[in-house]
Amino acid sequence: MADPQQTYAQLCDHARKTELLTSVTNVLGWDEQTYMPPAAGEYRADQLAMLASTIHQQATDPQVGDWLAELESSPLATDTESDTSVVIREMRRSYDRKTKLPADLVEALTRATSIGQQVWVEARKANDYAQFAPKLETIFKLKREEADAVGYTECRYDALLDDYEPHTTASQVEPVLRSLGKALVPLVAAIGESKHQPDMSIMDRDFPVDVQAKYGSDVAKRIGFCFQGGRIDPTAHPFCTTLGPADVRLTTRYNPRDLRAGLFSIMHEAGHGLYEQGLPSEKYGLPTGEAISLGIHESQSRMWEILVGLSHSFWQHNYADAQAAFPAALGDVALDDFHFAINESKPSLIRVEADEATYNLHILIRFELELALVADELSIADLPAAWNAKYEQYLGITPPSDALGVMQDVHWSHGLIGYFPTYSLGNLYSAQFFAKAKEDLGDLDAQFAQGDYKPLLDWLRTNIHQHGKRYTAADLVERVTGKPLSSEALLSHLSDKFGKLYRL
Repeated sequence: MADPQQTYAQLCDHARKTELLTSVTNVLGWDEQTYMPPAAGEYRADQLAMLASTIHQQATDPQVGDWLAELESSPLATDTESDTSVVIREMRRSYDRKTKLPADLVEALTRATSIGQQVWVEARKANDYAQFAPKLETIFKLKREEADAVGYTECRYDALLDDYEPHTTASQVEPVLRSLGKALVPLVAAIGESKHQPDMSIMDRDFPVDVQAKYGSDVAKRIGFCFQGGRIDPTAHPFCTTLGPADVRLTTRYNPRDLRAGLFSIMHEAGHGLYEQGLPSEKYGLPTGEAISLGIHESQSRMWEILVGLSHSFWQHNYADAQAAFPAALGDVALDDFHFAINESKPSLIRVEADEATYNLHILIRFELELALVADELSIADLPAAWNAKYEQYLGITPPSDALGVMQDVHWSHGLIGYFPTYSLGNLYSAQFFAKAKEDLGDLDAQFAQGDYKPLLDWLRTNIHQHGKRYTAADLVERVTGKPLSSEALLSHLSDKFGKLYRL
């Protein structure tokens, strides 16, 4: 009989080699969205498709199944929270999913989404949905095939959602999002009716992009992002990606007339980056060195962007530097007026620029549309009209163009169907984690006002980052906060914050 330790070492070596190939794909994907020349698009799609096929073959090698079968009955799988047990469990889950996917489907999806992303960029610039629609049709067709191949119990969407938020179904997410929507619609209406509104001319001023880039990098460094193992670059749609155990890439986009777009997307992506940099680097390539879920990942980005970056205490320490960086724009603006302006709440068209109170309504819209598209109950041709109708229903506004409407997000062009609900789950996780951190660490606002973010980051490292995939998202929340996930902390935060700002 083989030695389980030797078998486990072989399994881990195989996993790390597979991740090495995946990291090459990530490098090509990052370059595609940052510096790749437009004419290189077709060949880049071929490169990515070939790599995807190679990675799929390696990840689904029958030898992996044999190793797992042997290890699952060994002492290494006995303690469910041990590193060895976590690796065995999570690699089994991944192996079973991937072996259900035909290699030609994986390759077709990779090629379709690579080309789709490139076409989306151009179509969005030209406000030409007709140019993008055929690519989107292909992507959704292939994602339906993926869901059918993987299998599901309740609905096709579950198979896609589970890839991003493991062990979560549409029937679990839907009531949560709808309850949030029910509570948020009247709050948003009350904010809109308030006579106390911010002076938004503060944000409509000249904020030179080169100065924004330097200031944003300084802020990311202050909250703990390590530039020895990371960098920031411009792109069409901000994202964070990891290219290796010491290589985390952040991207952003800037608006020369509004500081918020660039700065807070940097803080958001830096939150993702802090999670990636907090994972155990010696376990890179193994489940014990990977993030639990996209919802937990989003909880980290939203915490640093919203709960830290938009707090009054954060700007008590950082506002003088902002005024020094942008003297013409902010030199005559009082701190309280600036803080009120960056926390403006009103229905808006763009999800990534939406405020806290309206953000989850944007997610509810996308979730409902995805459910219909995946179920083949809504056509790609009818999608723009359906999108506009949802925006009118939930936010009382209608996009003036498809570029500002149905084509605003990069996700569908990348085949990230089932991803959007993780944003709202992230908001819920974030608020509940933050409330517990306050309870454990004392007056976080006093710490932020002194420019001290290390206690919070250390708390996140200890309670969340270091665990990799040891726990499910639901188990982690209950383990850290002592109670299951609920909307209580988030709704309490929103009601308190906007009640004070808008004197409700």
